[in-house]
Amino acid sequence: MPTLLHLGLGNFHRAHQAIYTVKANALTGSNWRIRGVSLRRPAMRDALRPQEYDYTLVERAGGRSTYRRISVIDDILVEPEDPAAVRSAIADRDTPVITLTITEKGYLPGSAPSSMSVLAEGLALRADHGTPVTLISCDNLTGNGRALETALRAEARALGLDIGGYLDEAVACPDTMVDRIVPATTDALREEVLRETGWADASPVAAEGFSEWVLEDRFASDIPDWAAVGAVIVPSVTPYELRKLRLLNGSHSALAYAGLLKGHSHVHEAIADPDLRQKISGLMSEAIATLPPEMAAHAPAYCEALLERFSNPALAHRLDQIAQDGSQKLPIRLIATLRERQVIGLASPHVEWALSAWCAYVARCHADGQKLHDPMAADLMSVLDEGGSAQDLLDLIG
Repeated sequence: MPTLLHLGLGNFHRAHQAIYTVKANALTGSNWRIRGVSLRRPAMRDALRPQEYDYTLVERAGGRSTYRRISVIDDILVEPEDPAAVRSAIADRDTPVITLTITEKGYLPGSAPSSMSVLAEGLALRADHGTPVTLISCDNLTGNGRALETALRAEARALGLDIGGYLDEAVACPDTMVDRIVPATTDALREEVLRETGWADASPVAAEGFSEWVLEDRFASDIPDWAAVGAVIVPSVTPYELRKLRLLNGSHSALAYAGLLKGHSHVHEAIADPDLRQKISGLMSEAIATLPPEMAAHAPAYCEALLERFSNPALAHRLDQIAQDGSQKLPIRLIATLRERQVIGLASPHVEWALSAWCAYVARCHADGQKLHDPMAADLMSVLDEGGSAQDLLDLIG
C-alpha cells in the first residue's frame, strides 16, 4: 500500500492533511497510510502508540461538536531516537509523497539535525535508486514549495551531498496553501472526548468545521486523490496564499499580541473586544489593497467569514499559542503588507499598530522575566538589555 510520510507530525496535520487522506481513501477505495516523524520529542508517539495511533477528531461547527475516530497513521518515528530509521523512511520506494508541517523556523539553517538536513540526507539515500517523490510543504510561507526547495538545496550543498541532479529530475516541491484553525489539545478536550465517546483518548484534536487546501499542479509522483474531497489544484497558489497569510494569519498574530496585552486568553475573547475588532477590521482593509485583483474583489466577504470564524468560542484557541515564533511570522504576515503599501504611497496605521503590539509584547516578556517562545528570543532580549527601541526590534527581524 502507498505510504505518505509526514515530517513534524502534530495537531495541524492530524486535523488537515490526514483527514483529506482519510476522506480520499473512503471515496475512491484507495488505501493510503501515513507514517509520521517527530523531529524533536517523543510525546506524540508516546501518546498515540498505546492506542495503535488512532485518535479522535472533534469538529466544531454550527454550535455543534462531532466526534470521529481516525485510523490512518501506522507508525511515528522519533528522529533523535533513531536517525537512521527516519532517513530510511525518506528513502523508501513505497513512499511517493512526503509532507511537512515544520513551521516557519524549520526552513532556517540551524544546529544539526535540522529539518532540512534530515530531509537532505534521506533524499541522498533515495537518489541511489532514483524513485520520484513529491515534497509538499504545508507551512505558512509565501511560495512554500520554492522555499522548501531552496532551503533543501542549500542544506545539501552545506553537507556536501550531490543530489542536485536527482532534485532536478525526480523531485517536485509544489506550492500549497492550507487553512484550518486547530487549537492545542487540552485536558478539557480529553475529558470531553471521554465523556462523549467513552474512549480515554490521550491525544484528541479539535478543529473548526472550515477547511481549505490549495495545491499547485506540479507533482513528480502519485498522490492521494485529495481533489475528489475538496482540495483545489491550480496552476498558481500565490493569490490564495497571499489572501490567507495577510488576512487570516496577519490578523491572528495581531490579535495574539494585542489581546494578550489587554488580558485576553483566547481568540474569541479578543475579537469580542470592540476596540480590537475595529482595529482588526482596519488591518484587514489595509491588507486587501496589497492582494491581486482577482482576490481583492472577493476579500471583503472572506474577511466577514474570518471574523465569524474567530468568534467561535467552542475552539478555545489560545492566544499564547499563536504568539509563538513572532520573529519568523511577522515578516511574511505583516511586514510584507507594510512594505507593499509603502511602495504605492499608502499609510498603514493598523499594520503599524499590529507591529507595535508585538514590540510591546516582547518588551513585557523582557520586563517580567517571562519566557519568549521564539527562535530569536536571545537576540531580541539582548536588544532590550542594551536599551534598544521598538524600531530596533523590528529592524532585527525585518
